[in-house]
Amino acid sequence: MKGDGSRVVAEAVRLVRRTLRDEWHAIVVEPLRQLVRRGLSGLVLAFVAAFGVIFFHAVAQHPSGRRLVWQLGGVTADLPLWLSLSRTPVSLYVPALDLPVWAGITQLFLAFALAELTLGRGRTLAIAYLTTLAGTMTARVMVALGPGWWGFGLPPEAGRVLDTGPSAAVVGLFTYLAVVRRAPVVFALTGGSMVWESLAVPNLAGREHLIAVGSASILGLLHGRRLPLATRLAERLGTTPAPPRSGPPAPRPGPPRHPVPSPRLPDPPAFPRTPYVTRPAHRTAQPRQCDGFRTSAGSGNP
Repeated sequence: MKGDGSRVVAEAVRLVRRTLRDEWHAIVVEPLRQLVRRGLSGLVLAFVAAFGVIFFHAVAQHPSGRRLVWQLGGVTADLPLWLSLSRTPVSLYVPALDLPVWAGITQLFLAFALAELTLGRGRTLAIAYLTTLAGTMTARVMVALGPGWWGFGLPPEAGRVLDTGPSAAVVGLFTYLAVVRRAPVVFALTGGSMVWESLAVPNLAGREHLIAVGSASILGLLHGRRLPLATRLAERLGTTPAPPRSGPPAPRPGPPRHPVPSPRLPDPPAFPRTPYVTRPAHRTAQPRQCDGFRTSAGSGNP
């Protein structure tokens, strides 16, 4: 029994060690490799998000700037739907009133940096916006239902609470990364802290953070999968790629082609052949007499 217990403990320690090692490589080592390969261009969204929050925080310190920030990114549950949707993208950079700005800058930068290096800019923006939008829309539903509903509804006073800040996007990005990269420790820390927050301080922000965790988990489980509805819509639109074929591509059907005879070049003109002329055999020069001098044939000298 003692040997079985020690074996179980050794297996558990080995499992925890392997999990932590794999999670360290997936969450830290791989993004660092991407950062070395891409340089600072892989941190564009992180810098934009951090400087955006700092900028709106500085502008909101003045009364006129506070009104401008409210008109650009102020979102509450009692606003018209179209106005709330139009302000939601800017509300990600408007600091929340009940949360410290400078303490959250590090979490904001780290979440966007890891997500951009791991997922890319497009998917990072999509996850951040969808999780924030899910929290905002769910808050409207809670206020519309009213008190009751087994604690799901909210009183009308909650509809006038300012619903801004990048905290839902940060929670959503960490949760999505944890699900996609198989990081149970990060998922437990993120989700557990949000549950503890909602229990310790039962407010609208805590509920929206839980909604962000749930929506990001669903999106992470659907990562890399094509939904039947999306597949059917793509087939209707004709955008579904054809399955790969092993052989050479078949020729595309087209109009029949008639063979066109190639033009025949004229024969070159026949030139008369010059008959072969044989040269006469060389004759041996004979000496001749000329004016008493003896010369040789073919010689120009006497």
